[in-house]
Amino acid sequence: MTPSERDKIQTEALTSFVRNSTDRRNFIYTLPTVSVPPGRDSLPAIRAIFWDVGGVLLTNAWDRTQRMATLEHFRLDTEEFHVRHEMVVSSFERGKITLDEYLDRTVFYRTRPFTREAFREFMFSLSQPFPEVIAFARALRDSGKYFMGTINNESRELNLRRIEQNGFRDIFQIFVSSCFVGFRKPEQDIYRMALETTQIPPQECCFIDDRALNLECALKFGMHTIEMQTLKDLQERLTSLGVSP
Repeated sequence: MTPSERDKIQTEALTSFVRNSTDRRNFIYTLPTVSVPPGRDSLPAIRAIFWDVGGVLLTNAWDRTQRMATLEHFRLDTEEFHVRHEMVVSSFERGKITLDEYLDRTVFYRTRPFTREAFREFMFSLSQPFPEVIAFARALRDSGKYFMGTINNESRELNLRRIEQNGFRDIFQIFVSSCFVGFRKPEQDIYRMALETTQIPPQECCFIDDRALNLECALKFGMHTIEMQTLKDLQERLTSLGVSP
């Protein structure tokens, strides 16, 4: 299967999921435009909130901090590992190679004094929740006022593990994850896919992320953006947009 064929399958799977979950009979792949009525200077109300995962709802899954902790724990050569990591991380996060294939290329290309399972479990153990932020996201979802989704970069196995462990299927209606759609932030296509598959105008969407570059790209599409700092700040910023549980 070629990369383009795999990307097509991933895209079709995502759009099928959205079609089934939102019960849209006429699914049109164009962004609707919204204008402010004459005599009004306010923007449309927020209908959708998209969340990054690592750094917002949870700790990062496999960022530099987590990699360094793992390398130290298993006493691996840092430079050697990162040279190999940089060569395959894009494919890993786009879902084009599995976790086992990633480990074959970065760790287990030679005999090690530890098992693959031990290494995997240590990786998984590094994911920790931010309970108060998750509770706030759940309250927004339970209000029934907002469409909730994620836009995040993550490898498939780590992403699925984190979704399952933290009950995210009960909070979010769609996961626009790099491993599912084949695009990574800050590439424009991942934001475009989130908007086109949900058919919610960007002016009625808010995206929350902890990295400025990712927010800049979302802003270019016309989405409202909030850089994650603290829960209190997030709540205040959302309130200013008219968003509350």
